Amino acid sequence: MVPTLSLRICRADYANPVHAAALVSLLDAYAQDPMGGGEPLSEFARVNLIPALAARPQFFSVLAFDDADGFGTGLAIGLVNCIEGFSTFACRPLVNMHDVAVLPAYRGKRVAEKMLALAEDVARERGACKLTLEVLQGNAGAIKLYHRVGFDSYELDPAIGQAQFLQKWLR
Repeated sequence: MVPTLSLRICRADYANPVHAAALVSLLDAYAQDPMGGGEPLSEFARVNLIPALAARPQFFSVLAFDDADGFGTGLAIGLVNCIEGFSTFACRPLVNMHDVAVLPAYRGKRVAEKMLALAEDVARERGACKLTLEVLQGNAGAIKLYHRVGFDSYELDPAIGQAQFLQKWLR
């Protein structure tokens, strides 16, 4: 049982060691979750992630902390990683929310919803025309959240059908 939640949502500062450690820890927890693939982050990713993100101005992250201790040094409980892309049809940036993760004990408390709201604010500041994300079909809780906050499946014409997210690994 989680005690009273004192939620703090902020944009991550990759130069802040607390934020950097929180981001790596949360991403590792997400990677180990079945919805993240069930495997821990590689040592390479752990060591190189923060400098790699900091070097990319098109990337930003949102963090959630439970500051129930009252000192502003709370437990990192949620993460959203975002990367700016570009919509050629709209001729404007778009923002893809690549990782959305909340620690299991804090799910169902609208932590992700609040992080998504800040990510949307940042996207608007960047002039983005839309937000995008991927979600596994079996992640019913996340799908319910995304629909609740305004996301829908991508399609241009219902007669043609919904878009599929595909990948090809480059070795």
